[in-house]
Amino acid sequence: MTLITDSAALAAFCERQQGAQFITVDTEFMRERTYWPVLCLVQVAGADEAAAIDALAPDIDLAPLLALMNDPASLKVFHAARQDLEIFFHLSDAVPHPLFDTQVAAMVCGFGDSVSYETLVRKLAGAQLDKASRFTDWSHRPLTARQIEYALGDVVHLRTVYEQLQQRLAKNGRAGWFSEEMAALEDPALYRSDPDHAWRRFRLRGRADSRFLAVLRALARWREAAAQQRDLPRGRVLRDEALLEIASHPPRQVDQLARIRGLAKGVAEGKFGKEILDAVAAGLSDPQPPAAIPQKAQSPPGLGPLVELLRVLLKQRCEDFEVAQKLVASADDLEAIAADDAAEVPALHGWRREVFGADALALKHGALALTAGRGRIELVPLPEKAAQ
Repeated sequence: MTLITDSAALAAFCERQQGAQFITVDTEFMRERTYWPVLCLVQVAGADEAAAIDALAPDIDLAPLLALMNDPASLKVFHAARQDLEIFFHLSDAVPHPLFDTQVAAMVCGFGDSVSYETLVRKLAGAQLDKASRFTDWSHRPLTARQIEYALGDVVHLRTVYEQLQQRLAKNGRAGWFSEEMAALEDPALYRSDPDHAWRRFRLRGRADSRFLAVLRALARWREAAAQQRDLPRGRVLRDEALLEIASHPPRQVDQLARIRGLAKGVAEGKFGKEILDAVAAGLSDPQPPAAIPQKAQSPPGLGPLVELLRVLLKQRCEDFEVAQKLVASADDLEAIAADDAAEVPALHGWRREVFGADALALKHGALALTAGRGRIELVPLPEKAAQ
C-alpha cells in the first residue's frame, strides 16, 4: 500500500504516470458542512503502481496531480465521475480530460441503469470489494491501513473494469455513442454554480407575480454567493422555506424580517439580516423582473395513454439494443415527445434517435404499431395509407 503525504513524493509519482495510456482515478471527500466538497484523498492507479494521495496532508502541493488530470496524452478513467470532476474543476478551473466513465460505458453496454462499481467489479473483474469503510470519516487522521486498502481497491480493480468495457465498446460499435456522452460530461458548464441562475432551482406551484419572482431571484443570487464565499451549505445560510416566505412577504425593516417564519433567531439583527434586506430591496427595485420561473411544461390533456405507449416502446427498444433506459430517455422526455414532435430532448437527437426517437415519432403518428408476440413486444410498421 502506498500513501503519499508530501509534495516531493507526489511529484515523483505523477511524473511516473506521465504519458500512460490510461490511469484510473477516484476520490474520497466530505461536504456535509461545506458548500464546496472537501477533498480528503485521491486514489490513482497506473499500469504498474497505485497510490492514495492525502489531500489533507500539511503543505502538500497538488499541482502535479492537477497537471496529470489535464494531461491530454493520458485517458482518465473514473466510475460515476460527476462529483469527482466537480472537485477537480473547483481546484483547477478545468475538467479532467480525456475522460472515460465506466458507469456510463456500462449503461451503453447493457448493464442497466446507474450500475454500481461493486457490481462491475464482481462481473468483469471477478473480485469482491470490502465495503466496510464506505461511510468512514475520510477527514480524520491518521488514516488506517484498512481505509487505505479499501480506497486503493476502488482504482486497482477499475483498471480491469475499464479494459473489459473498452473491449465491449469496440465490439458492439457503440464507441461513437459513448464519445457523445463523454463530450457532455467534459463540458465545464456542468460544474459552474452561477449565483445568477440559482433562482431556477426552485419549483413553484401555480403562477407567481413579477414582484415575487424578482425578490426570489435577488435572494437566491445573494444566498448562493454568500454560501460560496463562506463555504457553507445553502441551508446553513438561509433555508428554502424562509427564502420563499421572504419573497412572498418582502420585509423592508429589521423588525419585519424578524417575524419571518423559519428564520433562525437573531439573524435579522446580524450581518445576514442586513444582506437579506439589501437583496429584498434590490429585487423590489429590479427594472426587469422575470416574467416567470422556468417550469416543466404541462402536457396537453389526453396524452397519458400515448406516454404509456412510448414508455413500453422505450423499454422494448432498450432491451433490443441492450442499453440502459435512463441513458436514452427520461419520463419528462416521453411527455415532451408526446406533446411536441420537435421537443428539445436528447432522445430526438444523435444515437438516441436511432435507438428510440425515430420510432417514438412513428408510433405517435400511426406509422408504427406495437403488438405482443413470442413473449415480447413487437414493432409492426404500418402502410402509409393506414398511418393517415
